[in-house]
Amino acid sequence: MVRGSSAKYVRIAASVLSGWSLMRTIVHMGTIARVAAMRRRRLSLFALTLLVGLGLSSWVTRTPAVRDALEASTAQMGLILFDLSVGSMVGVTAAGSLVRRWGARPVVIAGTLAILVGTAVVGLSAAGTSTAGAFAGLLAFGLGGGLGEIGLNIEGAAVERETDRPVLPVLHGSFSLGTVLGALAGIALTNVAFPPSWHLLVVALVMSGLAMWALPGLPAGTGRAPVTAAADGRPRKSGPSVWRDRRLILIGAVVLAMAFAEGAANDWLPLLMVDGHGVSATSGSLVYAGFAAAMTVGRFAGGPIVVRFGRAPVLRTSAVLAIIGIVIVILSPSPVLAGAAVALWGLGASLGFPVAISAAGDDPERASERVSAVATSGYLAFLVGPPLLGFLGEHAGLRAAMFVVVALLVVAAFAAGAARARPGEERVVVADPPLRS
Repeated sequence: MVRGSSAKYVRIAASVLSGWSLMRTIVHMGTIARVAAMRRRRLSLFALTLLVGLGLSSWVTRTPAVRDALEASTAQMGLILFDLSVGSMVGVTAAGSLVRRWGARPVVIAGTLAILVGTAVVGLSAAGTSTAGAFAGLLAFGLGGGLGEIGLNIEGAAVERETDRPVLPVLHGSFSLGTVLGALAGIALTNVAFPPSWHLLVVALVMSGLAMWALPGLPAGTGRAPVTAAADGRPRKSGPSVWRDRRLILIGAVVLAMAFAEGAANDWLPLLMVDGHGVSATSGSLVYAGFAAAMTVGRFAGGPIVVRFGRAPVLRTSAVLAIIGIVIVILSPSPVLAGAAVALWGLGASLGFPVAISAAGDDPERASERVSAVATSGYLAFLVGPPLLGFLGEHAGLRAAMFVVVALLVVAAFAAGAARARPGEERVVVADPPLRS
C-alpha cells in the first residue's frame, strides 16, 4: 500500500517536473525568438542608415563629373545642391508628425524609396544632360534622407529603451561607414573614367537590394501616438517654446556650425580640391574619402573621450580641430598638405552633431521637442550652406568661401560651454556592445 502510494507520488512529481520543463522550454524558445527579432531589427537599422551614406557619398564623389556632364557653373551647382537641402528640410520638418500618426516604419519606407528613386533619376539626368532632372532627383533624395533621418532615429531610440543598450552611436557610425564605402567605389570608378550615370544607376540597384532585405526587419507602430485633447475636447495647446531657453539657443548655434562644417565637406570638398588646388577628379574623390574615414573613426571611437573629458571640452576641442584643418586647406599652397589637413576637418566635425544633440536632450520632460528644435537648426545649415558657399565661390573662389565655415566654428567654440550637463543629468552612451545571440 505504501509502495503503491509512493509510486503514485513519484508519477505526480515526474508529471509536474515534465510540465515545468516544457514551460521552461517554451519560455526559452520565446526568449530566443525575441532576441533574434531584436537582432534583426538592429541590423536592419544599421543597414538602412548605411544605405543613406552610400547613396550620398556616391553622388558627392561624382559631382565634378556630373557638373561637367551638365555643363553647369559653380553657381548652378550651388542651386542644384540647394535643392538637396530643401528636400532634406521638408523631410525633417514633416517626419515628426507623420511618425506620430502612422508610426516610424511607413515613414522610413517612404524615405528609402525616395532615396532610391532620387539616386536613379540623378544618374539618368547625367546621361541625358538634364539639369531639371538633376534638380528633381536631388530633391527626392533630400526628402527621403530627411524622412529617414527622423524615422530611423526614433526606431533606434525605441530599441535603446526596450533593450537598455546603446544603439544610436553605431547608427550614426553606420552612416559614416556608408560614406566611406561609397567614396572608395567612387574613387575607383572615377579613376577608370566610368560614366557617372551608370555608376549612380548601379548604386541605386545595390541600395534597392539592401533595402529589400532590411525594411521587413522593422516592426510596425513604433513612435505612433494618439492625438491628445484638453478636457473640453479642444486640441491641447503646446507649452512655451523651447527656444526661450538661452542654453538651448547656444547648443543650437553649436549644432548649426558643426552641421555647416560637415555639410560644406559633403557638398563641396571634391570641387574644392579640384578647382581650388588643381588636383585631378580622382584625387578630389580620394580626399573626400579621407574626410569620410575621419568622420567614421571619430564617431565610433569618440564615446570614451566624451565620458572622460565631458561634452563641453570635447565640443570645444572638436571646433578647434576643424578650424585648424579648414584654415590649412584654405591657405596651404601644397595640395598634399591640404589633403592631409582634411583629416583634422573630419575628426573635428565628427562628434559635434551627436554630442550637441545629446546635450539638448537633458530635459526629460521636453527632450523630444528640444532635440527636434536643435536638429532643425542643423538642417538649416544644410539648407543655407550649399547656395551660400556656391555664390561666394563664384565670386571669390571656393577656398576663400570656406572662411564662412571657420567663422561659424569660432562661434561654436565659445558657445560649447552650454553643452555642460546640469548636475546629476549627464548620461553618455559610450559604445555599442556586441549583439547577443
